[in-house]
Amino acid sequence: MLERGEVANSWRRERWDSLRLLTPNWLTRLPGQHYDGLDPDGYMTMGEVVDFVERFAAGSGAPVRTGTGVTSLRRTDDGYRVTTTAGPLDCRTVVIASGACNRPVVPALHEGVPAAVEQVTPFDYRGPAKLADGGVLVVGASATGVQLAAELQRSGRPVTLSVGEHTRLPRLYRGRDVLWWMHAAGVWDQRYDEIDDLTRARRLPSPQLAGTPQRSTLDLNALTVAGVELVGRWAAVRDGRALFSGGLRNVFALADLKQERLLDTFDAWDPPAGAPERPAPTRVPDSARLQLDLRGGEIRTIVWATGFRPDYDWLDVPVLDAKGRLEHDGGVLGSPGLYALGLPVLRRRKSTFIHGIEDDARDVVEHLSRHLAAPR
Repeated sequence: MLERGEVANSWRRERWDSLRLLTPNWLTRLPGQHYDGLDPDGYMTMGEVVDFVERFAAGSGAPVRTGTGVTSLRRTDDGYRVTTTAGPLDCRTVVIASGACNRPVVPALHEGVPAAVEQVTPFDYRGPAKLADGGVLVVGASATGVQLAAELQRSGRPVTLSVGEHTRLPRLYRGRDVLWWMHAAGVWDQRYDEIDDLTRARRLPSPQLAGTPQRSTLDLNALTVAGVELVGRWAAVRDGRALFSGGLRNVFALADLKQERLLDTFDAWDPPAGAPERPAPTRVPDSARLQLDLRGGEIRTIVWATGFRPDYDWLDVPVLDAKGRLEHDGGVLGSPGLYALGLPVLRRRKSTFIHGIEDDARDVVEHLSRHLAAPR
């Protein structure tokens, strides 16, 4: 096993200080290792995640080579040549488990932002104290965007949140964590070959959730109450002005509809005793701004919470699509002996969550074993 940094490197180096897991502790597990603390319904801090992964690495006895970055992977007559910072390796099979969130996505329109405005990504952000005083524009309203907008607003800064497509979820539903419902009702176990639009499912935004001790819902209504200003999707920059789309009502309605459908699924699995419990619809601002002058000093910092993408610059095997993503069938790539793990909806909807990797890994390793057993 090759790791470019330390064990749990991305949790150590590429997360902000206050981040907690979205999954409750009882659901955070790896093969042979479960949460054994006193707060099963809580959410791990980054330090606790690092400790959890370190204990798993030590307990499993996996041969992890830390400080070993991969610079090239190419085919050979009998498998693959892996070039690393510690020298080359030859092997018959390779599992790419580098994840889908190696680099932050920043739209090209960032080039039109005035130089006086600082621009950061979630990889750069550590906490409000590290940013310049003054207003902040957070771009993106998935899990990262809403969490950072809430933290920055609590710090006393004026915050504007640019909202595009998003996935809305309550933290608790009918007294239980919403992820308990996902787990118990079998939603997370839905297989990739049972999903009608797999491409869309693999690109869905991460849900608006936060793992706070209060187990509170962090949606756009909660942010509005806290004082965050909502604007539409950032569409362009013109003469130092950010221009936003005017379609908030439709964006909100779509997110609310998807949430309703999911809660209907839970109620169909376990019918409620009384009327269905439903969160209030997302409130549309009376007059959302359509533009914002970035030259006047109102906004001192822009936080780009616009998603992440994988990094396969080192991959010299033709297994990528036009957008630079791995083409695979449940983690099995088109090049014999090459596999992937840890990608969205790899084999199940839970594939990118810590507890979801075990079933995927078992299936992929079974295929890998058959490949190794086959005559050369």
